[in-house]
Amino acid sequence: MMTQGFAGRRVMKYAVVIERTKRNYSAYVPDVPGCVATGTTRRSVATRIREAIEFHLAGLREDRLPIPRPTSVCEYVEVARAAG
Repeated sequence: MMTQGFAGRRVMKYAVVIERTKRNYSAYVPDVPGCVATGTTRRSVATRIREAIEFHLAGLREDRLPIPRPTSVCEYVEVARAAG
């Protein structure tokens, strides 16, 4: 998703999946394969995945490779809890 950011800059908005593990949190970006991060809290993993995306995209630009467009969307779906 492309949006207008601070001072009229165009920014890309990527979907990020954050998962709780036994010891920490992990995050990945479906539209940027190989872009992952971990952190001890949701806040720290959110900061680290933002940095990872920026670093990953900078590397792609440096190598003159295409920047992946954000195409994934996130939705929550409600389902009834199983009895018992």
